[in-house]
Amino acid sequence: MIASIILIMSLTLLLEPAIAAPTENSPKDLSTPKAESPAKIPRMVDYGADKCVPCKAIAPILKELKNEYKDRIEVVFVDVWKDRTAGKKANIKLIPTQIFYDATGKEVSRHEGFMSKEDILTEWRKHKFLPKE
Repeated sequence: MIASIILIMSLTLLLEPAIAAPTENSPKDLSTPKAESPAKIPRMVDYGADKCVPCKAIAPILKELKNEYKDRIEVVFVDVWKDRTAGKKANIKLIPTQIFYDATGKEVSRHEGFMSKEDILTEWRKHKFLPKE
């Protein structure tokens, strides 16, 4: 019995790096709390998963925002089920979680759960990423 437990634990440790390998959608470096944007523009990182229901609901909103504001705000999606390391580094407790960073890479706010397009735009305006309407 103990030998089986040790074997399972060893296999888990051996497989961990493969499970946590970054995906192509992952930001390049989330190892620091700042998570700087290479373009030096504000950034919103949505931590979720392709198979999570609220994450699926926010996906088209993120795509739309990414296209509409591509030169002013960077929108990034990280699948924490595929890239567990990124979720741990960002201290993600539940998904989806959106983290908002200013142009210097400093985290200015965080939201857990689904966000509508209007809620995201309100958050961007609150931090002066966009002008007030």
